[in-house]
Amino acid sequence: MNAVSSRRAEWTTRLAVAGRVVLAAGGGYGLAALSTALLSLVLPLSRAEAVTSATLLSFALMVGAAVYVFAARSLGRAAISMAVLAGILGGTLWLVMKMIQTGSPA
Repeated sequence: MNAVSSRRAEWTTRLAVAGRVVLAAGGGYGLAALSTALLSLVLPLSRAEAVTSATLLSFALMVGAAVYVFAARSLGRAAISMAVLAGILGGTLWLVMKMIQTGSPA
């Protein structure tokens, strides 16, 4: 392997790691925020207890998301998985909020 291709491979690896760091931090935070909002509304506890419990659970979810991002086979696969999970959480949150607004029984 010559010096140019060696440097290119090194930069590719560094960019992949940087992408995983950004995805783990930003995506993990996004998933944690969505799950906190959703769980705060659906947990059958008083409002303060539901928010506290949802926040504590979201810390574990963020750590799990970060671990998954670094364990995934590729950055693209990790990004797609995180986007799908965020879409599911966001869609569920939207439905729950619509049900609350219309007064439908949960």
